Amino acid sequence: MMNILVAERIKELMDERKLNQVKLALELDICQTTISKWLLGKTEPSISSLWRLADFFGTDLDYLVGRKDF
Repeated sequence: MMNILVAERIKELMDERKLNQVKLALELDICQTTISKWLLGKTEPSISSLWRLADFFGTDLDYLVGRKDF
């Protein structure tokens, strides 16, 4: 269930910035297929990837993993 919430949060943040998977992959210097797997709930981001996502989107880990709603 956690990976589904993480995927939803990443999608929401991507939509807010009008980013597609390719653009986000370039910004984070990771493979687009990795992001695809996150968004499909096939894998979860590592803690280092969560930190990078939080920094990039200007949010915190608690929001990304669903511990906060703001």
